[in-house]
Amino acid sequence: MAHISPAIIMRTRDLGESDLLVTFFTPDRGQLTGIAKGARKSRKRFANCLDLFCLVNMEYEPQRKSSLFFLHSGKLVKTFCGLRTDFSSLALASYLVELTEILFPTGVVELDMFELLKNSYNSLNEGRNNEIIRIFFEARAMMLAGYGINFERCCKCGRTYTGKGRAVFQADKGGISCLGCEHESRLSPGMGADTINQFKVMQSETETKWGKLSLTGEMIEEIKPVLKLHIEYRTDRRLKTAKYL
Repeated sequence: MAHISPAIIMRTRDLGESDLLVTFFTPDRGQLTGIAKGARKSRKRFANCLDLFCLVNMEYEPQRKSSLFFLHSGKLVKTFCGLRTDFSSLALASYLVELTEILFPTGVVELDMFELLKNSYNSLNEGRNNEIIRIFFEARAMMLAGYGINFERCCKCGRTYTGKGRAVFQADKGGISCLGCEHESRLSPGMGADTINQFKVMQSETETKWGKLSLTGEMIEEIKPVLKLHIEYRTDRRLKTAKYL
C-alpha cells in the first residue's frame, strides 16, 4: 500500500538509462531508499522535487523481496534555495546530511531528528550564522542519537558540577572532569561555565528556539573542538564533508 509523507532528499544517483536511486529522510520511517522509475526522462511525476536537500511530499511503497521502495510521485514543498547561494552553506548542508545518515541509519526512526534537519535547512535558507547552525545541529543530533554529553558531575571523582568554574571534556567518558582530576589540553578541551550552560540548552530534550541561545565568539570556539572530538569518538570516523567546512 502506498504511503505519503514529508521527506528531505538526501542523495540521488543515476540508475540504468532513465531511473534514479533516491535516498530520503522521513519523520515516521527515518532514512529510506527508493527507485524513481523514468525520473530522468519524464519529470511529470517528480516535477523539480528530486534535487538534493529539497523538502517534498513523497508517495512511495515497499517492493516485494527488497529493502528498496518504489517511488510513485513527489510534490515539491520547499527548495531551500538560499542554502545554495554560496559554497559554505552548500557544504554545511551536505555535512548535516552525512551526520544524519551516520547517526540515524535505515531502520532508526526519530521524529525530532527530521524536524531538526528541516529547521536547520530553514535557518541556512534565511542566512543565519553557519557556525551556530552547525554546532546547534551537532549537539542536538548527538543527544537525539543517545550520545548527549553528561554535564552533571565529574566523570572521574563524581563531584557534582554546580555550574561554576571551568570543566574539561573527556571524549572516552562522554562527560566532563573537574580541573582537580584533569588538565586542559588539545585532547581534553576546557569550557567555561557560560559555555557549558549554553551547551546544555542546545542539548535540551525540548525544542530549543534560536532566541534562547546567547553564544559569543569565545563560546563557539570552546564548543567546536569538544563536538569534533565527541562526534569522531562516538561514530569512530571523520566525516568526509567536514574537510570542506
